[in-house]
Amino acid sequence: MSGFSRVGDSRTMTAIIEINDLRKSYRSNAALDGVSLRVEQGEIFGIAGPNGAGKTTLVECASGLRRPDGGTLRVLGLDPEGDRRRLLQRIGAQLQEAALPDAVKVGEALRMYAALYDRPSDWRALMDEWGLADRKSVRFANLSGGWKQRLFIALALVGNPELVFLDELTTGLDPAARRTTWGLIRDIRRRGVTVVLVTHFMDEAEALCDRLAVIDRGHVVAEGTPVELIAKTGADSLENAYLTLTERTEAA
Repeated sequence: MSGFSRVGDSRTMTAIIEINDLRKSYRSNAALDGVSLRVEQGEIFGIAGPNGAGKTTLVECASGLRRPDGGTLRVLGLDPEGDRRRLLQRIGAQLQEAALPDAVKVGEALRMYAALYDRPSDWRALMDEWGLADRKSVRFANLSGGWKQRLFIALALVGNPELVFLDELTTGLDPAARRTTWGLIRDIRRRGVTVVLVTHFMDEAEALCDRLAVIDRGHVVAEGTPVELIAKTGADSLENAYLTLTERTEAA
């Protein structure tokens, strides 16, 4: 597990994200049905759940890309809907369906993204830091899955953000590329950036996340550290704790 230390009562910590009774429906389908959670400064906070549980909708609402139907939501003290432009200048995101035009080159992508921010990082230095300098002129279509994810992380950081959303970043990667990506995620936190990580891999959640919310059918069914979730369910691993929690929801 990561090295984030929760000192004292959580109410004394700095809240980066505060969500209360958040609701979002698509026609008759409730994607989010009363979600409440809090993300604290400096942690890697995981969001896990089955496909269709509401994970991506939650991230899209928190990042200002989708309007919730009800509830309250504050990110970095801002309303993602009313303060969308100000918020987008302070966050980074790699969303599940992220893609770039096949012909765009690595250096071009970083330069173009940097131009969107008022106070961006030096994209050339970022390219060096994330090991992309040798691939500056490589087109997106010619990058491997692991190098595409490394580029997406660099793009998420080019605005010099305080908070980064990473949505199923390692899906489709081979085991070696996944573990390399885990190291990159830890490096993001070492930069002082808070990370919200959406994942359905429990080995990933256990390796990276300080705390984890399990979401199913639009509800938070459990929240805590990986150790707390294992203890809560009486399971022998986080994977089995997760299966127990989501099976209970299915049965209900």
